[in-house]
Amino acid sequence: MLSVSLHTFREHRRLFAGAVTAVALGVALVQASLLVMISADRAPLPPGLTGRAREELREDYAGAATVLGMTVMLATFLTVFIVSSTFAFTVAQRRRELALLRLLGGGRAGLVALLLGEALLLGAVGTALGIRAGIPAMWLQALLMIRLGFLPDGFAPGWDAGVLVVSPCIGIGVSLAGVLAAARRAAKVRPLDAMRDVGAAARVMTPARWLSGVSCLAFTVWMVTLAQSADLLGALILGIGICVMGSVALSALSPLVVPLAGRVLGLVLRRTVLGELAQAELRDGVRRSASTAAPLIVLVALLVGLTGTMGSLALMAGEEQRRLVNGDLVVTSTGAAAERIASVPGVAVASTELSVDISVRVRHNLEGRPSRRTHYAGIIAVDAASYRRTHHLRPHAGSLRRLHGRAIAIGPGLAAEGIRVGSTATAAIDGRKIPVKVVAALAPTLENYSERFLIPRNLIPPEARAAAPARTVVRTAPGIAPAAVAGAIRKAGIGKVETVAQWADGRAAAQQRMNIGILAVLMGMAGGYAAVAVVNAVVIAGSERRAGFAAARVTGLTRAQVVRAALIESWAVTAIGLALGCVVAAGALSGMLAASLRAVDRPLVAVPWTLLAVITFASFAVTSLASVCATRSATKPRPITQLGAHE
Repeated sequence: MLSVSLHTFREHRRLFAGAVTAVALGVALVQASLLVMISADRAPLPPGLTGRAREELREDYAGAATVLGMTVMLATFLTVFIVSSTFAFTVAQRRRELALLRLLGGGRAGLVALLLGEALLLGAVGTALGIRAGIPAMWLQALLMIRLGFLPDGFAPGWDAGVLVVSPCIGIGVSLAGVLAAARRAAKVRPLDAMRDVGAAARVMTPARWLSGVSCLAFTVWMVTLAQSADLLGALILGIGICVMGSVALSALSPLVVPLAGRVLGLVLRRTVLGELAQAELRDGVRRSASTAAPLIVLVALLVGLTGTMGSLALMAGEEQRRLVNGDLVVTSTGAAAERIASVPGVAVASTELSVDISVRVRHNLEGRPSRRTHYAGIIAVDAASYRRTHHLRPHAGSLRRLHGRAIAIGPGLAAEGIRVGSTATAAIDGRKIPVKVVAALAPTLENYSERFLIPRNLIPPEARAAAPARTVVRTAPGIAPAAVAGAIRKAGIGKVETVAQWADGRAAAQQRMNIGILAVLMGMAGGYAAVAVVNAVVIAGSERRAGFAAARVTGLTRAQVVRAALIESWAVTAIGLALGCVVAAGALSGMLAASLRAVDRPLVAVPWTLLAVITFASFAVTSLASVCATRSATKPRPITQLGAHE
């Protein structure tokens, strides 16, 4: 049977080209991500680094591992989705050929074995190509991670032979899993029904598709409803789930949804002869239209939904910082320059936060597992009295009034790390180890990389305070314009002056840049997969439509008119796919909208209009080019030779 599979695989190599590309792309991305992850985990820390530099480097490696893990999961999901949908469409296009094999004596088990053999060959070819492509992909991915700041300059990924086991398991496993459902479905269809394209052979919505589509849709609706009353973290997690489940649901139900949306577009398309022909093809070619729209639904839902969700989180983090700071201006300077701010005319309160280069060793208690860790970054020296006057952030345990002498407070960045108020930590300051008592723990905030510890300024030597980077929150005296005080501070050459709103917006923009960096790794991959799937669906459908194109031409349409009608149809399918993807993304963003109204009393939703415009333009460009090329190829022979021909 494997020899027969090899023969049919060669004969239908054009139909399998898209699936081979999807498998190769998936194997290459997963292999590259794993190799970079392994290299980052094994990368030695350069000698001579300070404790703070070592901690920051470890955090960079941990962040890179998180992004690469997301890449692996998304690549696996997209590979399974694209390969399974491609196989389902390919098997459906070959229904007459498979029915003929059944009529010639082939049993159901033999038919399944034939298709599984083809999947095995496809997986082997795709894996071989993916392993080779994974080497340059590894270097490109490492370079991208370095450019985005997740990995340090000079990082060099290395080879690990273990991926030679993982890559074939992914490539061949995904191929076999993707074709299994289509093979079993094709084996259940009666041969005569498949030859005449009636009965079960003509049915696009199978029981399994109904079950998966309706169940995923119900789960998506439930998550959207739950997100309306969830807190911000819950809305964020639910938003990610809605993007995935909603795209799967509408993709499975696309044979129903696409024709219904086509009826709406038909009101516009019927105004011309070619438009009416395109609308008829859209209505009749349900399987073809659904296969083209499905990857666009997934693309828009994932990219627009995830980008909007993370962008909304960044907006709310900025708004939260704006409300937590009780001041008029924020001055960035050195510690020595910050000492002069209080003497500037019009300054009522000046609260300086010094980013000091010390270490704190503290006991964590997470899930009943105590451990001691040393922290070097995110340690801020403050004057507790002025800090309380310029910040609305209140401790959820202990009191900042006790932050004096040998004391320390847990900042928002470690609020969930299980450090107990009342415990004792050890601060290494200027070569001395000083025991300090944990007197307060601040509530967590939305901002990434928030302060980890607050320590009294008088514990820091004057020389260290003078050289430390400083951020000072300034409250102006009543009746004094903040702009006048800002001008005086600038004139004195103390440092950079911003309003609290400008400073908060800058913090939100920095967090959004990090989010965009994460999504940049994922966007190109998802876009590449969508392009492969769309082009593959159009090319596969072209072989089925040769007779239909020929019939249109012998009835009076020219070749150019047939090409334009197919192009209009592809535009309609593209618009439907993009619109349905936006519906899923809107469901994900609705939870963030409700959470923002509860958290900050105003709607804060970041709709990525620029990204949506880029996706829309690229989608129409890809589908248009694929449609024109496929239609011109299908209409190249004389129409009389194509009439009555079967695929």
